[in-house]
Amino acid sequence: MTLSDYFEKAKGKGIIATADAKGKVGMAVYAQPHFINEKTAVFIMADRLMHKNLQSNPSASYLFLEDGPRYAGKRLYLTKIKEEKDSDLVNQLRRRGCCPVDETYKQGQRFVVYFKVNKVLPLIGAK
Repeated sequence: MTLSDYFEKAKGKGIIATADAKGKVGMAVYAQPHFINEKTAVFIMADRLMHKNLQSNPSASYLFLEDGPRYAGKRLYLTKIKEEKDSDLVNQLRRRGCCPVDETYKQGQRFVVYFKVNKVLPLIGAK
C-alpha cells in the first residue's frame, strides 16, 4: 500500500516534531499529511513554533497513531524542501472538520510546507 493510500484510509491522530537551530525540540498535534508523490509529503502549517523551527532546521518527524485497541501506525522522517503562502492552495488542501482548531489559528497566516520523506517506519519496530 502506498503512503498516499494509507493516509487516505487510516483514521487516527498525528504528532509532528521539529527542533530549532540549537536542537530544542517541540511537538504538536497535526492532521494527516497530503502526498504529492510517495517521496513528497505536504502539511498545512500555522505561523507557530513548528513552522518557526523549520526556518532554521529543516528536519522534522511525524508520528501517526491509528485509532483502535492496538499500537499501529507510521513514523515519517522528513526534511523540508520548500513552502508557499498560497491561501487558495491552503483552502483547497484543508480537510474540513478533521481537527479542532482555535480561533487564533483560523485568523493567522498559514503555509503549505513540502517535505522530502527520508524514511518510513511502522509505529513500533523497525521492519
